[in-house]
Amino acid sequence: MMKLNLRPGVNRPHEDVQSDMEPQHVLLRHELGEVLRAYRQRQGRTLREVSSDARVSLGYLSEVERGQKEASSELLDSIAAALNVPLSHVLRVVADRMDIREGRAVPMRVPRKGADGVKTVSGHSAVPGPGLELSTVA
Repeated sequence: MMKLNLRPGVNRPHEDVQSDMEPQHVLLRHELGEVLRAYRQRQGRTLREVSSDARVSLGYLSEVERGQKEASSELLDSIAAALNVPLSHVLRVVADRMDIREGRAVPMRVPRKGADGVKTVSGHSAVPGPGLELSTVA
């Protein structure tokens, strides 16, 4: 499980990244595919089940998960809905993963309770993304 150390300032180098390492060039479609696959697998669902719920072909969903296809925003919304995950949450996890791979710190999000008593982070669910454990660093 990847651990995120959350710190303010996206443009400051991440202290967990060694200085002799070059920042990685990251493709959005690769990170997006990995995150979507992780959500699906965490739910114990098959490509066939999710593709049927999202009304997209199994082959195309497989290509999206492998980072071989650039999915439209409409298709991403349909896949996220089939996974019962807000698209904004998927994109936030993808952005945080890209920041880390590119050697930048992830912006700090302060947990608070919403009116319904559910913990939120900057107004969004505080549930970490697939394969990610969120922790704050003092």
